[in-house]
Parts: sequence; C-alpha cells; structure tokens
Amino acid sequence: MIRSTEVLTDLSTDELTALADSLLAPSAQARLDDLLERNRERTLASDELVEMDRLLQQVDQLTLLKTRARYTLSQSRAEAAGT
Repeated sequence: MIRSTEVLTDLSTDELTALADSLLAPSAQARLDDLLERNRERTLASDELVEMDRLLQQVDQLTLLKTRARYTLSQSRAEAAGT
C-alpha cells in the first residue's frame, strides 16, 4: 500500500501523466536488452555486469516513480470527484 507521504506534490496533472507514461530512454533500453541477452549467454565482462545492474536499478526507480505518479493522479481524481 502506498502511504499518503508518497503522493507526488508540486507537479501538474500533465507532468504526472507524462511521468506515469514515461519509459527508459530508447538507447538505454536497447543497451539493457543487449546486456540481458548477453548475460543469458554468459558472455558479459565484469564491467558490463555492473552496467547492467545500474540500468536495472534505473528501471526499478522509474517503476517506483511511475507508480507514485499514477497513485497521485488517482488521488487527485478521487478528490475532484468528492470521494
């Protein structure tokens, strides 16, 4: 459950919507896809493993932000509807 302290404040509805719909940059996604495939094949160097982990952490952080943005939007809509 998301706590009310996790509601994103000081963002407009348009900004929240953009955040909720955001994706990893195409170049970063392509690189991550390549690293994940090569990891399955066990052909990554140690520095590439570090890079893959960093990109996966970025994906996790983006997912958390997107979830918070969606939650904030739903709270705003509920308040506007009077519920």
